[in-house]
Amino acid sequence: MANSPTELTPALHDYVLAHGFREDEILARLREETQSHEWAIMQITPEQGAFMAILTELIGAKRYLEIGVFTGYSSLSVALAMGADGRITALDTNATYTETAKRYWKEAGLEENIELRLGDARTSLAELAAEGQAGSYDFAFIDADKSGYDDYYEACLNLLRPGGLLALDNMFHLGRVAPRDKWSEDTPVIHALNAKIKADQRVSVSMVPIGDGLTLCRKRPQ
Repeated sequence: MANSPTELTPALHDYVLAHGFREDEILARLREETQSHEWAIMQITPEQGAFMAILTELIGAKRYLEIGVFTGYSSLSVALAMGADGRITALDTNATYTETAKRYWKEAGLEENIELRLGDARTSLAELAAEGQAGSYDFAFIDADKSGYDDYYEACLNLLRPGGLLALDNMFHLGRVAPRDKWSEDTPVIHALNAKIKADQRVSVSMVPIGDGLTLCRKRPQ
């Protein structure tokens, strides 16, 4: 058994794409459409979508909170995994990008299951708490502006039920967190949050080297 990571070469990544998961046809079309978008880099990878979907199934999630929708690949992946009785609250600031998401949600027959709230995420998260939704979500995903990650992390811990799962994307920050000489403006924010989460006894944590780094936090029962 290897005691060090196997390098994910381009050939091995192609193997993962070919053999590692099943991608719904509607997800494939959404991913392909988004590839031509000027900000296509913001879309999660298909293997990450499949990973989030199986996590959804494993924990039996029926209420999902997403911060950062873009064109909707992650929300649709989770919505399909939850099925007809799942409910999603999706937060974003961009009405144009999320029009694509809404179109695919509708095609999948899941638009009634997904509530899109446009506006500042901090405000939307505070409104959810004020509405009495603290402790009600099974799964939350953060994939938005990096400057807000710490605030989003705290808000999600409040909104998740005990035992609920939180996933944070881009925790490698395009690979910049390790070589300090390549840090950009938001890299210190991500680095500080990585350190905070490791020490945070409110959660169990595992950083997974998928996509641009996906950190999983399970909210520990009080």
